[in-house]
Amino acid sequence: MVFSLRKARLRAAPRPDETGAGFLERVRRAGIAFALVLTGAATAWAEGHEGGVTVAHGISSFGALKYEEGFAHFDYVNPEAPKGGYFSQWAFGTFDSANPFVRDGVAVGGAALMYDSLMAGSADEPDSAYGLVAETIEYPEDRSWVIFNMRPEARFHDGTPITAEDVVATYDALMEFGNPARYRLGIFADFEGVEALDTHRVRFDFKDGVSTRNLPLLAGGMSILSKDWLDNNDFTQTTLDPIPGSGPYRLKSIDAGRSVVYERVEDYWGADLPVNVGSNNFDEYRWEYFTDSTAAFEAFKAGVYTFRQENTSRLWATAYDWPALNDGYVARETLPDGRSVGTQGWWINMRRDRFQDPRVREAISLMFNFEFANQALFYGLYNRTDSFWENTDFQATGMPSEEELALLEPVRDYIPETVFSEEAYVPPVSGGQRLDRRLQRRAVQLFREAGWTLQNGRLVNEAGEQFRIEILNDSPSFERIINGFAQNLEAIGIDVDAEMVDAAQAQRRQRELDFDMVTQGFRMSLTPSQSTQVIFGSQSANEPDTFNLSGIANEGVDQLLLRIGEAETRDELRTRVQALDRVLRSMFIWVPQWHSGQYFVAYLDVYSRPEIIPPYSLATGTWWWDEEKADRLRAAGVL
Repeated sequence: MVFSLRKARLRAAPRPDETGAGFLERVRRAGIAFALVLTGAATAWAEGHEGGVTVAHGISSFGALKYEEGFAHFDYVNPEAPKGGYFSQWAFGTFDSANPFVRDGVAVGGAALMYDSLMAGSADEPDSAYGLVAETIEYPEDRSWVIFNMRPEARFHDGTPITAEDVVATYDALMEFGNPARYRLGIFADFEGVEALDTHRVRFDFKDGVSTRNLPLLAGGMSILSKDWLDNNDFTQTTLDPIPGSGPYRLKSIDAGRSVVYERVEDYWGADLPVNVGSNNFDEYRWEYFTDSTAAFEAFKAGVYTFRQENTSRLWATAYDWPALNDGYVARETLPDGRSVGTQGWWINMRRDRFQDPRVREAISLMFNFEFANQALFYGLYNRTDSFWENTDFQATGMPSEEELALLEPVRDYIPETVFSEEAYVPPVSGGQRLDRRLQRRAVQLFREAGWTLQNGRLVNEAGEQFRIEILNDSPSFERIINGFAQNLEAIGIDVDAEMVDAAQAQRRQRELDFDMVTQGFRMSLTPSQSTQVIFGSQSANEPDTFNLSGIANEGVDQLLLRIGEAETRDELRTRVQALDRVLRSMFIWVPQWHSGQYFVAYLDVYSRPEIIPPYSLATGTWWWDEEKADRLRAAGVL
């Protein structure tokens, strides 16, 4: 729930590749962390309850914290990790701004490294946050407000203290000038306001009648900007001069559209806090930008950057064979990924008339032959996605339970009847040939029922207009996948335009909702809350740059989203999300793609990492530069 979390700061920024690393950037841009998960570890309640008000060192959605007051560091870090070296990676596309908060411009990767928030999350819990700028947090049982008691020693990079007035100014700026879909309609939708109680004490109030379970965490995750800077600069403008921050890194150099380097702040005020011990170990973070995954891969082989998370199955299966790797100077690993695997798919723009009939959308979905693609293109590395909460216990299965039915009956008039009569939708398994004739016939039948008939090889309506689909794509690595999908669509008489466009055009058109279908995905929260509304809620359906790509605006879905926010236990939450998942899948708002459930990584063998890999993050921020390994590579002339 907390946004601007530290672990989210270290992720690259490509658009979706085969396994959708770009999703994380989409989430980061949203300012919402979706990827924290319950571990079932021992719990520790907050340390104080006075007059019905809890005063604590941290907070979680359902009250349980893994780490007690006074904890030294997270379990998955090495507190003795040395500092030094650098960590470099690639990002897809381009950028033209170092301001990640406003709608205009394409923000550079890693910008969040520069900013601290009141609270910081852990990578081995689902929805907990601990004090960063805030030393303690206060909140009543109903969580209708929250007070953060800030550390007086917290400083911006220029040495000025971080005060409650900075928090208030940041909130005001984001509400008025920040990306609306992200802030006013998203994170802050249920916020009433914020007030500075004194220099280092700030209070957030939430609206009456809303679910407040996660709102204190959302407030605690807000990046803090300088009031002085906001008062004297135009926050709305894209700029390559970053807004001053207080985080562990500052911008060192930037080459517009090509690369960016952040350097560690030597006198970082929060370096010794429990949430930071064992992290922020590299002196520099570097991002190199490429518009093609294959070109980026060749650059990795040439040593242009040092770490690569592979999202192209063809490369992982066939191309990891060059001297430095074979000689042991480049490490290659497959690591477990315990997170929700995300919602990668082709999202169908239901704002357009021809996509409003669910039979049309189902028919389109049938024409993607995952089984063929997995064998012919993906080397069998992936699994088919069918749920929006794949790889979690929020995934709906079988027929709805009694508890789900109790949630679904009140919205029966708004949702498909199949929700009650059929098992949760799972895409049919296709045959080994690219075009499955059985599914082709079924798709044509569905189109016919929706008023489209196949005439002389063209799928037309009563007016003789051919059905047309444009698949918006800017990724060369996706072309081979889309081509097979397009051929199947053409086989049922659809006119398909799958021409690749450049990254800037793709981003602009997606923001303006100018597409028929587009590949995108979101790393879904393992503690879903109000934030899910920005993807599926009516309020965001027609906002520019919205995360509600399909434009779903359904009263039944909206009511289920509210019930999710109101869940008081994790069991209740699970049932409510399962009900929503079942409904969304029945509406065919997307064509689900695939997932792996693993990290495919390769890196120059100069890094070491803690023994414990947290279940819900790769946590490269806890890795460190190993000078002994570096010496070996220097001696071999590799480094």
